[in-house]
Amino acid sequence: MAFMEWTRELEFGIDVIDDQHKRIIQFINELDDACRTGNHEETNLVMEGLLNYTITHFEFEESLQEKADYPFLKAHRRIHEIFMKKVADVRSRSDRGEDVAPELLKLLQGWLASHIKGEDRDYVESIRKVTASTDKETVGWMKNLLRRFTR
Repeated sequence: MAFMEWTRELEFGIDVIDDQHKRIIQFINELDDACRTGNHEETNLVMEGLLNYTITHFEFEESLQEKADYPFLKAHRRIHEIFMKKVADVRSRSDRGEDVAPELLKLLQGWLASHIKGEDRDYVESIRKVTASTDKETVGWMKNLLRRFTR
């Protein structure tokens, strides 16, 4: 059984965001699997991939919010910054040889579900205007954004 499951209550109906949230959950499950093997090298590798992907996702999300003139972008960005400070602390402890993966799993599981259901849900209508736009300039911008963040 997976450590964390994707559920319909996490879904926004915006494929690009839902796909990124699903990928974060996959990473969390990969981290759980790696922890269970006891292979610290594999665990650290998965943990780095997860953390790097999360940072990229935050940047993508904030770019969409900026384009949509989301009125609470500054507050949303601040929430991301606070979370990333927690992650930086965990990463620093890991660099010093501490086994932080189980703690990181619990932190991510709780934070991700509450963040998606709460703060992220608040921006859906704003960014849907961007992701569903047929305006040539917006469509081109969106293609460039996807190219930049999905490599």
